Amino acid sequence: MALFSRKNDSNTEEKTAVQEVVNNSLPTDRDLASVLIQPRITEKAVGLGEKNVYTFIVRKDATKYDVRDAVKALFNVTPVKVNIVNKSSRQVMSRAKGRRLTEKGMKKAYVYLKDGDSISLV
Repeated sequence: MALFSRKNDSNTEEKTAVQEVVNNSLPTDRDLASVLIQPRITEKAVGLGEKNVYTFIVRKDATKYDVRDAVKALFNVTPVKVNIVNKSSRQVMSRAKGRRLTEKGMKKAYVYLKDGDSISLV
């Protein structure tokens, strides 16, 4: 019955030692450059830009934290606040062609910066 013996062997103690698991994943492992698709340049966005609020079109699966990290990494500024708005797609009747057209939906992010910070978009 050597299989079930209770001898304490020094080799088994070394083998059962707990190995420390190192987690090398960092928040920068995400592809932050693909979070921001493009800046949104409209009258409203330009007006808000004077108040240190910048508007971006972002990926559909992006979160506020992804947008915050992407702005930090790409523009070297720290956002104070990030608001996200989902614009759903809709169907409209074309007056000229007399048929239904589909307007695409998008996800917008409003990024608020401190008074001294700014982003050069153009």
